[in-house]
Amino acid sequence: MTTHTTGTRDEWLTARLALLDEEKELTRRSDELSRRRQELPWVRIDKEYRFDTDEGSASLADLFRGRSQLLVYHFMFGPDYTAGCPSCSAIADGFDGFAVHLANHDVTLGAVSRAPLAKLQAYRQRMGWRFPWASSFGGDFNADFSVGFTAQQQRDGGIAYNYRSEPPMHDASPREPLAGATVREWQLLGSAPPVAQIAAMTGTDVATYTRERPGVSAFVLEDGVVYHTYSAYARGLDALWGMYQWLDRAPRGRNEHGVWWRRHDEYAR
Repeated sequence: MTTHTTGTRDEWLTARLALLDEEKELTRRSDELSRRRQELPWVRIDKEYRFDTDEGSASLADLFRGRSQLLVYHFMFGPDYTAGCPSCSAIADGFDGFAVHLANHDVTLGAVSRAPLAKLQAYRQRMGWRFPWASSFGGDFNADFSVGFTAQQQRDGGIAYNYRSEPPMHDASPREPLAGATVREWQLLGSAPPVAQIAAMTGTDVATYTRERPGVSAFVLEDGVVYHTYSAYARGLDALWGMYQWLDRAPRGRNEHGVWWRRHDEYAR
């Protein structure tokens, strides 16, 4: 028998209308935040970044593919990974389908990762994705946009992610070594530490796995000049993780007990 509150249709409607007022307020607040994102100052990019793509070597301007706006998903796939991050993969499952719509609205949506291009191409083929995916292997792009770090930075406490600094590895949680404050705060329930579970799914340990971080960055190309306009990380990506938006509307919500998601080809059929 359910322990959840039950009621009549009239009681449900009364509660629903009260919630609707709050949802409308959240929508208005979200619209305001979107406007403020667009009002952020643009920062000119003068550094010559190079990427490996399906079409060959490319500049940051080339990643726009003839459009004036570029959204880059910083996909966690480091040089030592044997497969892409399963969490990033779930996010990519969502945006792969609508990237074509953005492309027809003057916005290129693609991913950038540090792994060599051959690894990215093989994994994209496995997942059946179509979005453009560029390799920043050997370059500074990931480091400059705070999504790629070194072992030295982990040891020395030199990681600044999501606009705050993380402690050195000897200050990290003993259950999640080298994970840092941001990851330690992500507490899912499970028999094994969640970050260690996900790291194993990429064929790495926690240290190697967390040298990559997720994020999204936005750029605009105007008069031949590329400008950086916006970046978000960690829970700032929550709204882009489509499956959670659906779960938040399901009767039991996210209802999480450990790392429950897998790559879409790894579920039992």
